[in-house]
Amino acid sequence: MKTRTQTIPRITELPVSGTELEPQYHVLIHNDDITPMDFVVNILSRIFFIVGPDAVDIMYLAHFSGAAYVQTLPKNEAQSRVGKAHFAAGLEGYPLRFTIEPE
Repeated sequence: MKTRTQTIPRITELPVSGTELEPQYHVLIHNDDITPMDFVVNILSRIFFIVGPDAVDIMYLAHFSGAAYVQTLPKNEAQSRVGKAHFAAGLEGYPLRFTIEPE
């Protein structure tokens, strides 16, 4: 009679991705008197993935307050999205400005 050995699977932990260890940063949008409101909403939707009504609320808050919180992201992601937003605004000749600050 042949004996069968059963192997017990080992549980291995997956390495933690780098973004989970990155410091978190707040993204802020700043008001200007030149960039059209619909362009701002479009940038918030396309680049920051903020759905319509929330994007409109953020745009109006920045418009009336001078600046508004957009979202919190890992530092590299925040820098990347802000860079994309500035590039898109620059292509259209708008001075739209975002900044990031540590959480």
